[in-house]
Amino acid sequence: MQIVFHAGAHNTDEDRIIKCLLKNRADFAALGVNVPPPGRYRKLLHQTLLAMADTAPSPEARDILIETILEDEPCERLLLSNENFFCVPNMALRSGQFYDKGHERVQLLSDLFKGDDIEIFLSICNPATYLPAQFRRTKFEDFADMTFGADPYDLRWSDLVYRIRETNPEVALTVWCNEDTPLIWAQVIRELAGINPNEKIKGGFDLISEIMTPEGMKRFRAYLADHADLSEMQKRRVISAFLDKFGRDDMIEEELDLPGWTDTLVQDLSDLYDEDVFEISRIPGVNFITP
Repeated sequence: MQIVFHAGAHNTDEDRIIKCLLKNRADFAALGVNVPPPGRYRKLLHQTLLAMADTAPSPEARDILIETILEDEPCERLLLSNENFFCVPNMALRSGQFYDKGHERVQLLSDLFKGDDIEIFLSICNPATYLPAQFRRTKFEDFADMTFGADPYDLRWSDLVYRIRETNPEVALTVWCNEDTPLIWAQVIRELAGINPNEKIKGGFDLISEIMTPEGMKRFRAYLADHADLSEMQKRRVISAFLDKFGRDDMIEEELDLPGWTDTLVQDLSDLYDEDVFEISRIPGVNFITP
């Protein structure tokens, strides 16, 4: 079986992906793709992975889990989404790096589902926006405690990607930038499902509708109706143009309200992020989705 894990990261999704996948549940099932409700597996897998830190799984563990998650719904590809697969938000910057145990979690999943084809999907985002957002959702009152003393200038997503690839070379890894998600949303959903790039899906414009004004969405849908033969790349250019004109500033602009979070710091981190993204795009074995 193909088992796909969408692992966040934190502050990039808010369960939008699983909601869109569930909208397509019946259609995907006809294609051999199963999207179980999160309640069937999130707590179950969390408890299983915690137990595996001390004891190897029993030979029957995999089959019991699959039976529980699927509930007699056969499939060839199983889609599971949880931004806490790697860890909870409070531990995301442990050891002064992004998800220091992320590669170990992937290894545990590979051990648990040995014999299955494992795929990891991961969205990353600019540390200049990730860190303030993460700070707001953790228990920490001091920023340095949340980062475990790390200098924001030293944080690199590529470190996590390299660790996953080196520790789990047989695991397929797909990465994209959260900043690009509005333009590549439909492709991300289709690649998660492993379906044809031209396959019709429900909710292909869900994310755009959140960040575009109602008037803009009305005009955007009217434009698509008048230009039904647009390619995916052409649609992305149209989306970009409409967002430039009708994007909602209150939904697009991030809150960067940390003490000492200056414009210079934000720009520096953004420049380092651009370099980091380029590095990730060149890592062998990584499927990097770009607009």
